[in-house]
Amino acid sequence: MSSDQKKSTVIGDTSAWVVYKRLLTYVKPYWFLFVVGFIGFALYGLSNKLFVHTLENLIHVISDNNPADRYLVPLQVMGITVLRSIGAFLGAYYLSKIAFSVIHNLRTQVFNHMTQLPTAHFDKSSSGHLISVITYNINGVTSAATDALKISLREGLTVIFLFATLIQMDWKLTMIFILIAPVIGLLVSIVGKRLRRLSNKVQNSVGDITQVTGEMINGVRVMRSFGGEEYEKQRFESASKKNYQQNMKIVVTAAANTPLIQLIVAAAMAALIFIALSFMEIADPARFVAYMTAAGMMLPSMRRLGEVAPAVLKGVAAADSVFTLLDTPVENDQGAHQVARVKGDVELKNVTFCYASQPVPALNNINLNVRAGEVVALVGRSGSGKSTLVGLLNRFHDLSSGDILIDGISVSDYTLACLREQVALVNQQVTLFNDTVAGNIAYGSLQTRSLDEIRRAADAAYATEFIEQLPEGFNTIIGEAGARLSGGQRQRLAIARALLKNAPILILDEATSALDNESEYYIQAALSTVMKGRTTFVVAHRLSTIEQADRIIVMDHGEILEQGTHVQLLALNGHYARLHAKQFSEEELPPEQPEV
Repeated sequence: MSSDQKKSTVIGDTSAWVVYKRLLTYVKPYWFLFVVGFIGFALYGLSNKLFVHTLENLIHVISDNNPADRYLVPLQVMGITVLRSIGAFLGAYYLSKIAFSVIHNLRTQVFNHMTQLPTAHFDKSSSGHLISVITYNINGVTSAATDALKISLREGLTVIFLFATLIQMDWKLTMIFILIAPVIGLLVSIVGKRLRRLSNKVQNSVGDITQVTGEMINGVRVMRSFGGEEYEKQRFESASKKNYQQNMKIVVTAAANTPLIQLIVAAAMAALIFIALSFMEIADPARFVAYMTAAGMMLPSMRRLGEVAPAVLKGVAAADSVFTLLDTPVENDQGAHQVARVKGDVELKNVTFCYASQPVPALNNINLNVRAGEVVALVGRSGSGKSTLVGLLNRFHDLSSGDILIDGISVSDYTLACLREQVALVNQQVTLFNDTVAGNIAYGSLQTRSLDEIRRAADAAYATEFIEQLPEGFNTIIGEAGARLSGGQRQRLAIARALLKNAPILILDEATSALDNESEYYIQAALSTVMKGRTTFVVAHRLSTIEQADRIIVMDHGEILEQGTHVQLLALNGHYARLHAKQFSEEELPPEQPEV
């Protein structure tokens, strides 16, 4: 059994009451509103009890034929109806207010927690399933926190008041009702366990639907280029059908639960009537009619209470998955060292790192000393460990062994916020948001930067020219993931963002990969200026972009094979020389500079 399977088994065995009790702790700050809502539903339940006595009064008025009492019953009906309406409104409004406040707080807490989860968690979890926790699963919690809670209080208090009425009128007959309680409890328990298992499967199937949909949308160009429409349709139909089947199992189980409870209660009612008519002397017909009316009024309330258990247990299953995510440990941020700006000395000492899903280390005993302001290029074939190495500077993952020092201090001793403030990163896969151009450049902690600073960063990245041609310039909304921009334009915005950050350590992970030759020429000119005074790590596939680096590190299988300047490595006639010869079998000339 895999670790994920073991984990899900443990989750499934968690007591439903333990999960629900934890969910109810979110109600605690709203205790006053809960009291008001409780009072409202208490008034609603009391009105049902009063209605039974009003019916008894009505029969007495009819049998006594007293004209003076003909105003009494109508006034009682009006008063009870007003009381019932006020109680229903107070209960429904305030409990709904509590419930949606809880859902808002829970959803916000989950999202905020996600922002602090380790990168490794996102590596092993599909985005579709993570998104479904915030959307579908938390909405599932709503059924337990809103409708179920309202019905439980409203119908539960109604049953309590009516049951008290039955006890008051004839406690011997009422004992028959008590006998059916264990039978109903056993039925609810059996149905509940099955519903919880099915609800977990439904949540997983919704995650699959979200995942398939997201992949199709993000990969629409690849899908159309390779004729993947039918394949994607089949994938989605399979995921949706699985969701349909699991939902229908829930429907069958829940639908069978209510009639069974009704049948049990009806049998108790039938036995009660038979005993009353056969073995008891009915001295007061009005009281007997009122008693049977109260018993009959309990039936709908008990039926609705029977529907609560499935709703609660579905909500518990959803809450279980939400709490599991909330219980996932956040990034290890125990460092206390803070500094306004580091010098930029970087040292890797016996660094070994292995991804959880891979038995072979991605980096194996790496030792490297980089001076402040030095430009170091990392080259090697795909999978050699270049991007993994620079990712460790930001502590996106924790080391398996060894240490990384910045200015002689371990990266684990820095606070994460301080450490990441010292590093500017430009990835090959550019991440942009559905915001303005200016908002994408001045993202996150850079939001306080002025438009002049943003413009200077765009100038340095040679992005201003195309930005000013956009409909609203720096205020143009660029669409999700920058969909309205070309690959080169997106890359230049990412570079402008890194330049605006002005960090002492700069990481360029294939930062010019999406640029055409002319744009790359401009960017290389800009970066050569920006790199001055900064410790720079350049991950590059095209060797022409890193010939001027102070040092070139050649990597393969997570190890350093060679290091030196471009000239030194060519003279060594080793691994780098072979890579260079292979790439430059035909010399590529730089683009001509445009006339000024």
